[in-house]
Amino acid sequence: MDTQQTDLSLRQATGVLRRRAPWILLCLVLVTGAAYAVSKRQTKQYTATASLVFSNNEPTQQVAGLQSAIPNQATNVKLVQLGDMGVKTARRLGHSATVSVSAEGESNIVDVSATATSPVLAREFANTYTRLFVKEQQTLNRKGYTSAAALVKKQLAALSPKERVGAAGLALLTRAASLGALAELQPGGVQVAQAASLPTAPSSPHIAKNTLLGAVLGLILGFGVAFLLEHLDRRIREPKDLAAIYHLPLLGVIPESSALAHSTNSSRSARRRARAKGALPPADEEAFHLIRAHLRYLYADRELRTLLVASAAAGDGKTTLARQLASAAAGAGSVVLLVEADLRRPTLAQQLEIQPGPGLLDVLTGTVSLWRATQMIDLDSSPGDGSDGRTFDVLVAGAELPPNPGELIDSDAMRSVLEQARSTYDLIVVDTPPLGAISDAFPLLRGVDGVIIVGRLGRHRREVAEDLHDTLAGAGAPLLGVVANGVKSTPRGSDDYARARAYAGAKRPPAPLVSANGASASGAAPNGASPSGDASLHGAALTRKA
Repeated sequence: MDTQQTDLSLRQATGVLRRRAPWILLCLVLVTGAAYAVSKRQTKQYTATASLVFSNNEPTQQVAGLQSAIPNQATNVKLVQLGDMGVKTARRLGHSATVSVSAEGESNIVDVSATATSPVLAREFANTYTRLFVKEQQTLNRKGYTSAAALVKKQLAALSPKERVGAAGLALLTRAASLGALAELQPGGVQVAQAASLPTAPSSPHIAKNTLLGAVLGLILGFGVAFLLEHLDRRIREPKDLAAIYHLPLLGVIPESSALAHSTNSSRSARRRARAKGALPPADEEAFHLIRAHLRYLYADRELRTLLVASAAAGDGKTTLARQLASAAAGAGSVVLLVEADLRRPTLAQQLEIQPGPGLLDVLTGTVSLWRATQMIDLDSSPGDGSDGRTFDVLVAGAELPPNPGELIDSDAMRSVLEQARSTYDLIVVDTPPLGAISDAFPLLRGVDGVIIVGRLGRHRREVAEDLHDTLAGAGAPLLGVVANGVKSTPRGSDDYARARAYAGAKRPPAPLVSANGASASGAAPNGASPSGDASLHGAALTRKA
């Protein structure tokens, strides 16, 4: 279980990084470029290092009769740092520099590094600093020995002549002589071990190092921005999220397909060229057959004769799903009617290249009958696939837009249209206006056997879908499931599209030849049309008499 959760988290993180890659790249480029530009604009600094070595004066101090102290590295470094040696050096040279003091491991060597804008100045500052420090230490030690010698002489003068020739007097005489000699030798306990040499390259800025650090910081910032934007982005990204919002099963996914886009958005000549090359690509076509198969087997105990395809907003793909679902059912042998109930922005006539009227509007107003308004669509077929000669009927919205579309949909005439269609067709697919924006189709919700919700991923916010779910749940609509549109890659949580691609070349067994309700391309009424009996989305197809 933990492994599965880890894999899921990794997949989600990978998806976030993939979607937000432009932001990550932007942060990487900006921060890296800024680091490089700042580094190039910085003044070059040069560092020169001189070394001091501290000696152990314990034997000399014991000879002089002084109390000895064992030096350590921390003491030596602190000693070099104390005082105003930097100020004295700057006064001597007329230039300032930055000085740092460090120890070399556990040895008695202390490094004095001077950093300046000139390599010569850096070298001179380090050397001058160390020389002045050594000289100052010698002066301090000489003064100390001189003071100690004067104190010994004072003690010696306080002795009587007899005591001076005694042991105490002789000891004081020896100590006085040693202190005088040490004062003359000027020992300082420290000397220059190595003078600073002229630096050949600047010590800063480190352009390559700073640029690399900027790249790392840019990536970190990019990742942070990516996950922040993902947290703030309320758009629906994954099919499972769509199913979770509506609390419905995922019936299938519609891939992001150029063929589907051409079939709905391209010009008439482009659609003709696409149709001349054949139907949709097998994987795209199989996606709709899978949706139909899921409906059949998820709801095997229900008769689904009338299906309403709805969406929360325009552009989600409800018309595409309704049209392709009708085509898939007709290709499998069902007698199908596709009804365009969107009386505000009808598009089916243009997409299918058929007459815009007569249509549903004319039927609802009593101008023509249902049978005269339907138009027959030949399915695109390939030789040997068993769909030769298959058709389905379409009832477009109509050539004119009515002023009262909501009243027409919520009328006895509309209910009568659906009843007439149920008596003739195995399956009626109803395309509606977007339910999240237009209320025209709400009266149809309880008059159909099932409602399918389609949503386009990455386009609409969760709040829109959540509001529609609450509305549909309150209306008691017979919800069946959701379809995710615009899937750019195969979701790991759904294998439908993967199976469609794997078996895209498989041939379905041929089914009995079926005509629709007998309507001709000109919309003539069928002769002897009779009810279809009990055929439905789950039932066998019916063969009609012409």
